[in-house]
Amino acid sequence: MRSRPFFDGAVIALSCLASMVLDCRHQEPTKAERRGEELYARTCAVCHGRAGQGYAADQAPALANPEFLASVTDAYLRHAIAQGRRGTTMSAWSAARGGPLTVADVDAVIAFIRSWGHSPRAVLDERTTAGDPARGASVYAAQCEKCHGARGAGGPNIHIGNPELLATASNGFLRYAIQRGRSGTAMPAFEHVLDATGVDDALSLLRSWQEAAAPAAAASTPPPPTPPLPLGPVPLNPDGPAPIGFHALPEMTSADAVKGQLDRGARMAILDARAPSDYVYEHIAGAVSVPFYDPEPYIAALPKDAWLVCYCACPHAESGQLAQKLLSKGFTKVTVLNEGLGYWRGKAYPTHTGASP
Repeated sequence: MRSRPFFDGAVIALSCLASMVLDCRHQEPTKAERRGEELYARTCAVCHGRAGQGYAADQAPALANPEFLASVTDAYLRHAIAQGRRGTTMSAWSAARGGPLTVADVDAVIAFIRSWGHSPRAVLDERTTAGDPARGASVYAAQCEKCHGARGAGGPNIHIGNPELLATASNGFLRYAIQRGRSGTAMPAFEHVLDATGVDDALSLLRSWQEAAAPAAAASTPPPPTPPLPLGPVPLNPDGPAPIGFHALPEMTSADAVKGQLDRGARMAILDARAPSDYVYEHIAGAVSVPFYDPEPYIAALPKDAWLVCYCACPHAESGQLAQKLLSKGFTKVTVLNEGLGYWRGKAYPTHTGASP
């Protein structure tokens, strides 16, 4: 007859094995998560990182951050993915806005992002703010402006003054971000720096920006395009001379050099690597839309005997991916606009709005 200790040990071992099996079953990704992983890798990882660690390009925030996942709602994520953030490099990815994602695709990406979360959901303080925006301006100038910029834009980190962000971020979400910060990132926790009044003052300032920006934001949104966009005429200046001073990948070409060759009437094609929703809102005059995540429909119509200048707003994360894909298809005269659309716009070089070049 077996001893009791042996029997107890066998029971413990079987219990552990059962727990491991159940844990493995729990960790097996769902169909939606697998689809979301594929879509995330195709459209999001270029900026947010393959594992959601953030800051892969243009200081895009860490989506896998535990404080973020514990406090963010699906509605917030859905709006950000589908509608983007106007005035930032966050594109609108929904098909309704000219992107590649259906409603089900957006939900799949959210399911994949949620798969990174392993902490319980935070209990958020959703009270209406009773703070003072004037006092909040002092708090913001001392604690926040160096990272987020004046009025929440133009700084090195997330544009917290963006009206679309503020319209979808609840008071509880914003309070939690201020108090708890984002571990492993440049966003510190202010719970031991600001008391409840200081937090509410900062929150009131953010809400005042939202109210001031809402009418202008609504008026500036163009009608969505019908995807996919037609390529448009390529190359520009078909009978012109070859450009001078362009540098093939992995080197890049300055915006000033590209503008100079356009003025010279040089033969080239300018390819906007962003999502069509961004292209329609504003693009370099004469550029055509060739999204970095799916250039295949346009490959056959692109000239291999003319220089192809790829650009984005990152300033060269998405354009770099497009350029690499073109090289893999046998194109050799491929370069990347070094500084991106922001520099081009800042120099008052010509841009265009709408679905046509």
